[in-house]
Amino acid sequence: MERNEQVVGREALKRARRVVVKIGSALLTNDGRGLDEAAIGDWVDQIAELHRRGIEVVLVSSGAVAAGMVRLGWQVRPSAVHELQAAAAVGQNGLTECYEGHFARHGLLTAQVLLTHDDLSNRKRYLNARSALRTLVGLRVVPVVNENDTVVTDEIRFGDNDTLGALVANLLEADALVILTDQEGLFDADPRSNPEATLIAEGRADDPSLAAVAGGGSALGRGGMATKVRAAQLAARSGAVTVIASGRQPSVLARLAEGERLGTLLLPEQAPMAARKRWLAGQLQVCGSLTLDAGAVKVLKGSGSSLLAVGVTGVSGQFRRGDMVLCVDDRGRHVAKGLVNYGADEARLLAGKPSHQIEAILGYMESPELIHRDNLVVL
Repeated sequence: MERNEQVVGREALKRARRVVVKIGSALLTNDGRGLDEAAIGDWVDQIAELHRRGIEVVLVSSGAVAAGMVRLGWQVRPSAVHELQAAAAVGQNGLTECYEGHFARHGLLTAQVLLTHDDLSNRKRYLNARSALRTLVGLRVVPVVNENDTVVTDEIRFGDNDTLGALVANLLEADALVILTDQEGLFDADPRSNPEATLIAEGRADDPSLAAVAGGGSALGRGGMATKVRAAQLAARSGAVTVIASGRQPSVLARLAEGERLGTLLLPEQAPMAARKRWLAGQLQVCGSLTLDAGAVKVLKGSGSSLLAVGVTGVSGQFRRGDMVLCVDDRGRHVAKGLVNYGADEARLLAGKPSHQIEAILGYMESPELIHRDNLVVL
């Protein structure tokens, strides 16, 4: 394959002016041997080169827990939350110092940005985070983003930095999400056990067949190819393309920016969602679920209407007005999610009833819709 071979779809990477780059734990720690400072220095050199070309870069960096494990002499990733938090606290300092030192060689400032799901689940804090990140990239500062593992709990975590990278891409309306991993990309079978496995060079982010060929995570990180495919689906909501490529390829970022055929390129299929819809879709924590009949599913998917109580056949969970709930069909498949106008107990009383009966049933009517279309996104 020629060094600068161009392929259909790669033009999107060549035109990208704002890019989110995510680097995984296995790369950053050289498969668990401690921070690979030489490799980190090389990726920093590549990011600095993109900056010189006028490309804004936000770096989403894993590695805090893995780096802390090495510093603490731990061979196996702990499962206890307090031990993970301790490892993150120990490792984050070294990670930040390493990036700061290498970017300083290029006269670039860095900014440490630690996020939790709570920061993005509250609309006001979401907008504040977006404003801060946009200001930083506007000042030619490189934000180094990570999940705040020191304070987060399992119940409110992003789950992996692939997901975080996608949500940051949504937050900033980035043109591209580049996920650097220790694999060459997504294959049609596991290349570690099947020598006939073939690299998938390009596909649609929403292609359901991709989930079938995505594998699990490593001992160091929480992510695997499945989380990367899911991240591409999330990033596609703001129109971003995603590329999954090997961080060990020489000059990988520059070569991708030139449109070279590297890794797996996953393209958005639909037009970008509106900003508020992206925020709704990006919420990972739901407080309950509503089961919908076939008619309600058809209306939501076909016309983007509000959800009325008459189309609800079941209510699960204990949620309050304003909480995020998931809408599913009668087989449990995800249909939509949104901010509900009534609590769970009220929703159970209203399920299957027409809107004009709400006041008679509850003694008041907060809203004729169970979920208004402005607060609902179809998945």
